Amino acid sequence: MEPHDHWRRIYETKRPEDLSWSQASPSPSLEALERIGAKPSMSFVDVGAGQSSLADVLLDRGWKDLSLVDVSEPALDATRQRLGDRAARLRWEVVDVRHWRPDRSFDIWHDRAVFHFLTGLGERTLYKRALAEGTHAGSYLIIATFALDGPEQCSGLPVRRYDAAGLALEFAPDFHPVADWLQTHVTPWGTDQRFQWAILRRV
Repeated sequence: MEPHDHWRRIYETKRPEDLSWSQASPSPSLEALERIGAKPSMSFVDVGAGQSSLADVLLDRGWKDLSLVDVSEPALDATRQRLGDRAARLRWEVVDVRHWRPDRSFDIWHDRAVFHFLTGLGERTLYKRALAEGTHAGSYLIIATFALDGPEQCSGLPVRRYDAAGLALEFAPDFHPVADWLQTHVTPWGTDQRFQWAILRRV
């Protein structure tokens, strides 16, 4: 099954509380933004935005240049409906990041739990091509994957787990590590999932 079909089915058949990655607050992403001193004047793209409430919070904080990217149209449609009139302030892209060709660059590229689904070298190469086209010197990459002691699968798909050194190696030499930390995400049904977070900056 193609990723587009897989994730459409997931978002069409499951409620947010049935999705392991759902979180009441996007606090880990907000913490990452605090670590780099991010300002609302910066441009921001959320790759794999899904139904995350991160855009809601950033709009509340005065961010203006926000883009949401996801392979699942139903996921982004749900976010649009939730945002109401404010949805018009954002840019929306329904696309598989592996085949996305950004027509601009962003100050911050945020990815919570997309990259770890790219288990093949060719897939990661395509992702990094999009990343290269969607960032510039000085851009930040904020990325979260399952940690080495995290799940081996998610939503029926295998994942590739990372530690901080592994993520730094993946994006070297174009990106230099800035910070990294481990986070335990608690699923809506109370299971712990270990995530590896990293912030890297493009040279």
